[in-house]
Amino acid sequence: MACPAYKYNDVKFICKTAMILHCAPITNTSWLRTPLPVFSILFRNFTPPTHYFASLSPSKVDNECNDFIPWLERKAGSEISSLLAIGTSSFGRSLYASDYIRAGDCILKVPYSVQMAPDNLPPEISCLLGDKVGNVAKVALLILLEQMLARNSEWEPYISRLPKAEKMHSTTFDGFHYGVQDITLQEFAYAYGLVTSRAWESSRGVSLIPFADFLNHDGTSEAHVLSDELKQHSEVLADRDYAPGDQILIRYGRFSNATLLLDFGFTVPHNIYDQVLVEFSIPHDDQFNAWKLGLLERYRVRNTKEINDFTSEGNIFRIKEVRAGSKKGKGIPQALRAFGRIVSSNSQQEINAMVKEAAQNDGRLARYPLKNRIREIEAHQFLLVKMAQLIEEHKAHIKLLEPTPPYLQENSVRRRKFAKDLLDGELRVLTSASAWLKNYCLTLSGQ
Repeated sequence: MACPAYKYNDVKFICKTAMILHCAPITNTSWLRTPLPVFSILFRNFTPPTHYFASLSPSKVDNECNDFIPWLERKAGSEISSLLAIGTSSFGRSLYASDYIRAGDCILKVPYSVQMAPDNLPPEISCLLGDKVGNVAKVALLILLEQMLARNSEWEPYISRLPKAEKMHSTTFDGFHYGVQDITLQEFAYAYGLVTSRAWESSRGVSLIPFADFLNHDGTSEAHVLSDELKQHSEVLADRDYAPGDQILIRYGRFSNATLLLDFGFTVPHNIYDQVLVEFSIPHDDQFNAWKLGLLERYRVRNTKEINDFTSEGNIFRIKEVRAGSKKGKGIPQALRAFGRIVSSNSQQEINAMVKEAAQNDGRLARYPLKNRIREIEAHQFLLVKMAQLIEEHKAHIKLLEPTPPYLQENSVRRRKFAKDLLDGELRVLTSASAWLKNYCLTLSGQ
């Protein structure tokens, strides 16, 4: 079917961009700011309007955004917020309380009609894109198209206030300079990075939510962007009381520093959601190497969700910090401990006993402690050796980051801080897992 005439009169641009979309890597979008389950309930009404900037100190006011909320409310045909003001902080643009806010107050409502989503793409463009082009890429293309229109774009007041490329620290597409004549992959990567760092998943696929995306992240916050499908808007409920001038923070998700750095371009010191991906392997000189590999392949369940909320795939395991006093080692996947039991087994008789036990129970191999305490200790000591190795590697890398040389530029200093936050968090996780494993072995040995 022939495509209708392109209203922006630049078919050449469309085709080139579509080529980029098909050849560009499409990353995992599980990082997207995910709202809580869709629901519809009645909330408190907004309080009477107050002056947007009355409660902000001059150093916090973002004068460039004086007309932003009025523009958005005109476009929406409804009030967005009477409780929030746009200001600046060390995080960039931020939202502050312009009046007293109580926990449970609805502090903003942004209709779906003023959110940028894949279905905003003109049909002339959509018909050029195959099924392999994901929602993130589609919204990135929408940004590029609207940027082309500049002041003629209906989204110009929003597009013009999105972070510039030099202000973004996301590692997505770092170093790419490949281009297709007018459009470079670097330009597409910039638009793609805007979406990955600012969008929420919704019934429309992926949405950029003007004004709401000025909210900054706090991993301890219980506030989220919520979707009300009945009323067709996104909203945020305050998770605590705020005084005028306080910055409003929400939680983008339960993200580790690795995810925050990769997709959002920042890290959080002492991130309670830090975790480590650890890869284990069976030693090549193990006389039962082939036999064990066959068993692991046979009993492996990809993306198996653990009781303690972790996933495992093959010989890669996701470890989270083990809290002090944990008796069950919550944070260390059961699949990892099973892997240790299988790898440390030293006879076909022992392996066959594991297979028999699995058949008699839930079918999962080596998920129960070995009856022989010495062998159970050896299985966990195998894991301890790997943990010790990773701990020393992390310490060595952290040492290389300290102290920060005085001659480094600001961007390099920032990146070193990101790296240190990431390594510190992973070291804390590994150390806690190692401590639990050591205590488990000592308890079994009667010491």
